[in-house]
Amino acid sequence: MGLKVGDKIPDFSLRDQNGEVFSSADLKGEKPLVIFFYPKDNTSECTKQACSFRDSYEDFTALGAEVVGISSDSERSHSKFADKYRFPFKLLSDTDKSVRGLFKVKNSLLVVPGRETYVVDKTGTIIMVFNSMKANGHMKRAIKALK
Repeated sequence: MGLKVGDKIPDFSLRDQNGEVFSSADLKGEKPLVIFFYPKDNTSECTKQACSFRDSYEDFTALGAEVVGISSDSERSHSKFADKYRFPFKLLSDTDKSVRGLFKVKNSLLVVPGRETYVVDKTGTIIMVFNSMKANGHMKRAIKALK
């Protein structure tokens, strides 16, 4: 079982598509955080999911939230994916799946990395978790939780 509503997220640091280090601890006390874990860059469902967050990015920033996507793809893969679809948010590279492990995101169908979205308040407390291999619903539920 993964992390649940009411749990504190673990502190983590990962490199983004530009090679810069993103640290979750830097946001604690500052702003809410939306984290979406996805299986793979440039696959159909993952592209749909990331594009839905892109298309509503201004809604997230208007609510004061930071959005990040996490997969095990390399920084280079993330850079190409982000450039191709003009993502305004950070894509974090979790190549060893350590952060996925901290959040206890399980594989789906035994081998495919899971697709989960977390909404975290300013204190680092999870206020929403959504687990579905379908891309639909992740962004809408995250917006609703922030409101």
